[in-house]
Amino acid sequence: MIGHPECTYLCNSGVRWLYTEDGRWEKMDKGAAFFNELQNAPIERIALENPVMHGFAREIVGGKATQTIQPWQFGHAENKRTGLWLKNLPPLVPTDDVSAAMKSMTYAEKNKIHYASPGPDRWKLRSTTYKGIADAMAAQWGGNA
Repeated sequence: MIGHPECTYLCNSGVRWLYTEDGRWEKMDKGAAFFNELQNAPIERIALENPVMHGFAREIVGGKATQTIQPWQFGHAENKRTGLWLKNLPPLVPTDDVSAAMKSMTYAEKNKIHYASPGPDRWKLRSTTYKGIADAMAAQWGGNA
């Protein structure tokens, strides 16, 4: 299983809202419980993808990701650190490091996903899996079935 559980209440970018919105702690607890259900499912090989989690969520899900990757390691000239929690799967091997090409880019260009304009589809844009990463997952883990 390759899972992409919702990160809204688990990731670092949302931690500041824990103290400002009613019910946010309960939603974080539910999100972490769901993450744990996936992580502990009776499936031989599991990969869960999520942005870097804040400390409260990490305590519930049992720690940091097994591996941290960046889109630029897989052909996309962008920064978006992403964690992989792996069970019986090897770490993902980078396939196309474009970090050298990023040296001429501005900070905003390299981090455009973090500067996405507010709007109803912002969450969808920010949670999309990069094709290079998905291709690497399929190629490197697909034969492990």
